[in-house]
Amino acid sequence: MSISLRLLLGYFLIVGLAAWFVLNSFVQEVKPGVRQTMEESLVDTANLLAELAAEDMTSGKLDTARFAAAFQRYQARNPHAEIWSFKKNAVDLRVYITDARGIVLYDSQHAAVGADYSRWNDVYLTLQNRYGVRSTRDVPDNDRTSVMHVAAPITRDGKLVGVLTVAKPTLSVQPYIDRSRQNIERAGWWLMGGSLLIGLLFTWWLTRSVGLLRRYAREVSAGRKAQLPDLGGGELAELGRALTEMREKLDGREYVENYVHHLAHEMKSPLTALIGSAELLDENLPPQDRANFTANIREQSRRLKDMLEKILALARLEHRDALEAPERMDLRALADTVIADHAALLQQHRLICENAIPPNTNAHGEIFLIRQALSNLLDNAIAFSPEHGRITLRYEEEPQRHVITVSDQGSGIPDYALPRIFERFYSLPRPDTQQKSTGLGLPFVREIAALHGGEITLKNRPEGGVEARLTIKR
Repeated sequence: MSISLRLLLGYFLIVGLAAWFVLNSFVQEVKPGVRQTMEESLVDTANLLAELAAEDMTSGKLDTARFAAAFQRYQARNPHAEIWSFKKNAVDLRVYITDARGIVLYDSQHAAVGADYSRWNDVYLTLQNRYGVRSTRDVPDNDRTSVMHVAAPITRDGKLVGVLTVAKPTLSVQPYIDRSRQNIERAGWWLMGGSLLIGLLFTWWLTRSVGLLRRYAREVSAGRKAQLPDLGGGELAELGRALTEMREKLDGREYVENYVHHLAHEMKSPLTALIGSAELLDENLPPQDRANFTANIREQSRRLKDMLEKILALARLEHRDALEAPERMDLRALADTVIADHAALLQQHRLICENAIPPNTNAHGEIFLIRQALSNLLDNAIAFSPEHGRITLRYEEEPQRHVITVSDQGSGIPDYALPRIFERFYSLPRPDTQQKSTGLGLPFVREIAALHGGEITLKNRPEGGVEARLTIKR
């Protein structure tokens, strides 16, 4: 299981349990809360009606006639009330009055007059000078038929003369309980949905950030040009910067070690030639030999200078992770410029260079670097082309990149050299002079292509010669 899925499940489990606990507590409290409110109202009502009933004492006995008439008028009322979108068009209180023995003297439902209620808790407890209340179901197995009874003592001159009980079915407040439960459950589902959405967004952000870092690390480990992705702020961005710093330090150390090793190896030959020629010049040599050794010193010095310049340029290029000043460029015009730069060399080797790149072929990149890349490729084509040969620059358009090809009519690349052709300092002898170049040109072109999101490939043509393909990301 991936870390992102674990985080999502863990987060949703914690939030879900917390939401369930809170919502369940709310739901469990709704019904008791409503009933407690109803009971509190019944207490006030029972005590008020008990005082009114006490005024109907006649000769020390309760006279319920006037009270009954008033209550009958109450039952005929229509409140026309709208409570929480529920209409209330009838009153539903039941009242009965007992004497001091618990015998029912008045019942608003006319069902219990004369009955002995002294054992019902509401009457029994009130006769004991305690708080009398009971809840009884009209249908024993149906909790929704429960009726709450609250009693209050009827006193005259400090003496308890009877009990008045107010009863109200809990079914009358059940719609409010159901509505509250529905609202709470609806809010709970919204809470769960919102929590899931937040969890998904957080997981997506974390997975995306970790994925970008992982992709960046793989690109670096593969030796490709890679830019640190934009991770905003926070710990992940700091981790990315730490990875970049570590990569730069490790790359720098390895880079220096490799370059020192290769440079020392490649400089041995020209330095040995220089030292040998200089020692021989100290001797009394014929003028022709002296001229030859002087020319050799000049050639080896030029080679060392060229090597150092190219290695410095390559070093600067290899430490870049992105283009510095990309701009729109006309590839045909750029190729014309490169061909013009090599006009003298082309004439010297009696070569024809054809620019077959269509007019107004535009790309995006650093003009100086692309010019340097084409110049290096043209240098190689000239060096390995026979006299009166033809070099052609062409353009191909692919869905995601521009392709520039430089093809010649030379002898091609030997099979043994193909796997090493892009190694630093690796070079093949030129057909005309049998001398090797610095071996830094093609690595230089490869770095330029990588910076532009492309690559450089070389292959032998079936009809003879080599085709170099330089690609640039569109």
